[in-house]
Amino acid sequence: MSTGSTTSTPSTANAPSTANAPRAASTPSAPKRRRRRRTAERRPRFAIAVTAVFFALLYLPVGVVVLFSFNSQKSLTVFEDFSLRWYTAFLQDDVILDSLGMSLQVSLVAMAGSLVLGVALALGLVRSRSRLRSFAGLVMLVPLITPEIVTGVAAMLLFKGLGITLSTTTVMLAEITFSISYVTVILRSRIAALNPEVEEAAMDLGATRRQALRLVTLPALLPSILASAVLIFALVFDDFVLAYFTTGVDPQPLSVRIYSAIRFGVQPTINAVGTLMLAGSVGLIVLALAIPRLFGRRGGLDLLSGK
Repeated sequence: MSTGSTTSTPSTANAPSTANAPRAASTPSAPKRRRRRRTAERRPRFAIAVTAVFFALLYLPVGVVVLFSFNSQKSLTVFEDFSLRWYTAFLQDDVILDSLGMSLQVSLVAMAGSLVLGVALALGLVRSRSRLRSFAGLVMLVPLITPEIVTGVAAMLLFKGLGITLSTTTVMLAEITFSISYVTVILRSRIAALNPEVEEAAMDLGATRRQALRLVTLPALLPSILASAVLIFALVFDDFVLAYFTTGVDPQPLSVRIYSAIRFGVQPTINAVGTLMLAGSVGLIVLALAIPRLFGRRGGLDLLSGK
């Protein structure tokens, strides 16, 4: 009995060491782990090269336009010296200034009209309990996926069929119709994130539904509304396709005027106009992205200060 017990003890003691032997052999050494980690952390050079070539092809023509807008010569191939000659010529061109004024007017009207209709449509899509809500939401997305040239031709045929002469008014109507979907998409997600109990609490305190909408809901939507307004202004101001099919003879939007001018040869003044439009559009888009963050920080500071 004692002999059997003594012989079985060493075998059980050696079992763990033999079981752990394959694991120790299969475990990679420290240099191998370091090499694998370096390989995983190595930057994909091919992807970086492709990205660099893509951005170069995308922005190099824009950079050439900006550069030659400061050219002192009337040349589009040879750059001699920096000058503001073509910007001065742009400010003295009454035809281009009239087109610029029309584009600003159309952009402001389209921005205001699309905001009013877009806010109402977004509120209706979120708050409605009708079975047609999903269908209405699908119809609202159609202008976003429809090619703009199709929208432009359809708007032109509609105005022609109704006997409406193409003018500044037709451009405004077409741009408002095209911009409503953008406003609705931006505001719909924001409205869905609002807590309806806040509006219900305002009505419990004596406010009517309209007063609750005006005093509670719209102030909460103000950052999104301002961001949508800036974005719509930039989109409409730069729009060409829809404006081309719905504009009249004179005055024409600035984008259409530039297209008409370059058909007879690119003038250096067009480079100056394009540079100013690019700077304005980039500034508006940056402002549209910064507005929600500024309001978010201000709201956080108000909460910390107890306001």
